[in-house]
Amino acid sequence: MAGPMLRALLSSTRKSSSSSPFTPYRFLSRASIISRAFSAAPATAAADEPNSSLCPSRLRNVAVIAHVDHGKTTLMDRLLRQCGADIPHERAMDSISLERERGITIASKVCAFFQTIAWIWIVNVTSIPWKENELNMVDTPGHADFGGEVERVVGMVEGAVLVVDAGEGPLAQTKFVLAKALKYGIRPLLLLNKVDRPSVSEERCNEVESLVFDLFANLGATEEQLDFPVLYASAKEGWASTTFTKDPPDEAKNMSQLLDAIVTHVPPPKAIIDGPFQMLVSMMERDFYLGRILTGRIHSGIVRVGDRVHGLRNKDSGVEKIEDGKVVKLMKKKGTNMVPIDCAGAGDIISMAGLAKPVIGQTVATAEVMSALPAVELDPPTISMTFSVNDSPLAGRDGTHLTGGRIGDRLMAEAETNIAINVLPGLSDSFEVQGRGELQLGILIENMRREGFELSVSPPKVMYKTENGQKLEPIEEVTIEVNDEHVGLVMEALSHRRAEVTDMGPVSGTVGRTRLSLTCPSRGLVGYRSVFSSDTRGTGFMHRAFLKYEKYRGPLGNVRKGVLVSMGFGAIRAYALMSLEARGTLFVTPGMETYDGMIVGEHSRDTDLDVNPVRAKELTNIRAAGSDEAVKLSPPRTMTLEEAIGYVASDELIEVTPKAIRLRKKYLDVNKRKTMSKKPKE
Repeated sequence: MAGPMLRALLSSTRKSSSSSPFTPYRFLSRASIISRAFSAAPATAAADEPNSSLCPSRLRNVAVIAHVDHGKTTLMDRLLRQCGADIPHERAMDSISLERERGITIASKVCAFFQTIAWIWIVNVTSIPWKENELNMVDTPGHADFGGEVERVVGMVEGAVLVVDAGEGPLAQTKFVLAKALKYGIRPLLLLNKVDRPSVSEERCNEVESLVFDLFANLGATEEQLDFPVLYASAKEGWASTTFTKDPPDEAKNMSQLLDAIVTHVPPPKAIIDGPFQMLVSMMERDFYLGRILTGRIHSGIVRVGDRVHGLRNKDSGVEKIEDGKVVKLMKKKGTNMVPIDCAGAGDIISMAGLAKPVIGQTVATAEVMSALPAVELDPPTISMTFSVNDSPLAGRDGTHLTGGRIGDRLMAEAETNIAINVLPGLSDSFEVQGRGELQLGILIENMRREGFELSVSPPKVMYKTENGQKLEPIEEVTIEVNDEHVGLVMEALSHRRAEVTDMGPVSGTVGRTRLSLTCPSRGLVGYRSVFSSDTRGTGFMHRAFLKYEKYRGPLGNVRKGVLVSMGFGAIRAYALMSLEARGTLFVTPGMETYDGMIVGEHSRDTDLDVNPVRAKELTNIRAAGSDEAVKLSPPRTMTLEEAIGYVASDELIEVTPKAIRLRKKYLDVNKRKTMSKKPKE
C-alpha cells in the first residue's frame, strides 16, 4: 500500500500547488517525501506481515563461515533458489564487481527470500521464511585478509554453519573463523561439502570429522559446542543430508534437511521485546537519496518508522551522544531485493535510514536511552602502506582525482565502512593505511583506481610490537599443498623467509601430493604468492591466517634480485630493449612512456642497473646489405597490482593510475639515490 502512495507523492513534486494551504511536496527533500509516505501508510501495509513476526522465537540468526573456496557462496545460492528467489546469476551474493572477477567474497552482506511458509536473511544478510520461522543468514568472506568482516558480524548471530571441504579438510582460515565463533559462545553446525567428488568416501568424511573435533577441542570449545551435528552436502548439486550419501533420491535433492537442522539446533535470539530500542551498527552503506544506511541486529525493543532515535558511542569519559534524528525508513532484504517494512522487533537484523553520523561499532537507541552497547573487539592490523599524491613526470594524464585532499577523503570514507582498516594522516598529503594483509589493501587500491584516482603507494611494512623490551612481529600460519617434485623448491624459498615447518605429510586420498604446515613472519610472505605459483607451475595451493605475535626472527635472506632503472625520458624504443634483454627480465614494451627513475625490468644480478630504454638507432647515409637487424623481443613480464605490491623494495614506490601500474624508485634522481643508499637502513 505504501508503494502506490509513495509514487503518488513523488509525482506530485512535479505539479504546482500554490493554492494549497499545505507545504508543496516539490519543496520537500526526497527523504522527507519517503518519510511522509510511510508514516501515512497503515501500520500493517508496508510489511505485509502479521504482528506475530515481531516474536523473537520465530527468528534464527545464522552465519555461514568457512575457509576460502569451500563453498559458502554457492550454498547461499542454492538456499535462495530453493526458497523461490529470482537469482540473476551464479554467486548472487557476490554483488561487488571485484568479487565476481576474482571469485572471492570480499564484504559481508545481507539478503532474504520467501516460500509459501518460510524465509532466510543472508553478510551478504538475507531473510528466508522456513516452516513459520524466519532465518537471517550471513555469508562471510573466507580470506584471512578480510577477517574483520567476520569479526563484526559474528556478534549479530546465535548460530553458525561451519562449511568444510570434505576433500581438503579444515585449513588455516577454518581455524580463524571457528575461533571467532566459539569465542562468542556460538554452537556451530558442521556441514561437510563437496561429498559428491569421486575421491571423497565415508571413511574420508569420518577422518575430516575427527580433525574438526580436534580443532574444536584445541580452541577450547565447551561440552555443548563439542556436541555438534554433522551434515553432508553438495552445494553445487543443491542438496544436503543428515546421513552420508553421494546420490540421494530425487525427492531429497534439496536443502530442506539443512534448513530443518538450523531451526532445530540454533536457538532463537535472547531478546527483550518490551524494553527500549537499542541496536549495534554492524554494517554501513551510502545511498544517494537516503544518505547513510545502518544495518545491525536489534538488541532490545521495537523500532518503527518515524521514531525519534539518537546515536551513542563509548568513550573513556563515558557515553557520548553523537546525533539526534528520526527513523526515515526501515528495510529488510528479501531475496536479492531490499524491501521497506513498517516496524521490527528485538533479535531481528534490519537496515535503517535517518541518521548521518553513527558508524560501525556504535549504538542507535531510542531518545530516552543513554547507555551504549559494547563494541566488537577486533584483532590489530599487521601491515601498513603509505598512500600519497602521485608526483611522477607522467602524473595527471589518466586520473581525475589527483590531490591529497581527495585521496584523504576517500580513505576516511573507507575507514568508516571497513573497521579492519585504520587511516592515519602523515606529512605532505600522505596517509598511512593499516590493514590485515596486502590482498585487503590491494582491493582498496584497485577500487580507488577504478574510481579515477591517481596515487603513489609504498611497499607494505609489518607493524611490530615491543613488550618487556623485546621486539615482536606478526606470525602467520601457512598451509601448503604441492606436488612431491616441488617440495624442495618451496621449502628452500621459505627458509630464506624465516619460515619454520610444524608438520609435513602426504595428502590423504591423493597420490604424489604433500601437505606442509608452517609458521612464517608476515613480512616473509609479502610477495611470495606469485613466486609460489611460478615455482609450482600453478599446481600448488597456499593458504595463510594470522596466528600470533612472536619474537623477531631476524632479517630475511635474499628474496629478490636488483632492478633495471630508466635514466631517459620519452617513448621506449625496441632497438634499446633488444640490447637490454640480456641484462634481465623486462616489464615494458616498445611505445610505452618512461622517465628517470622508473623501473623497466628485473636485473639478472642482485644490484640495480641504470639503463637507457629510449635510445634510438643512429642513422647514417651509408647502407650495406645485412647491416640492419630485425628486432625480436620476448614478451615482457606484466605486473598485476598484487604482484607489484609484493615486488617493490623499501626504496621503491608503485605508481597507480586508472590505466597503468608502474614501478619507480622513491628518489627519481640518480645522484639522490646514491646518497640515500649510503644511509643505514631501518
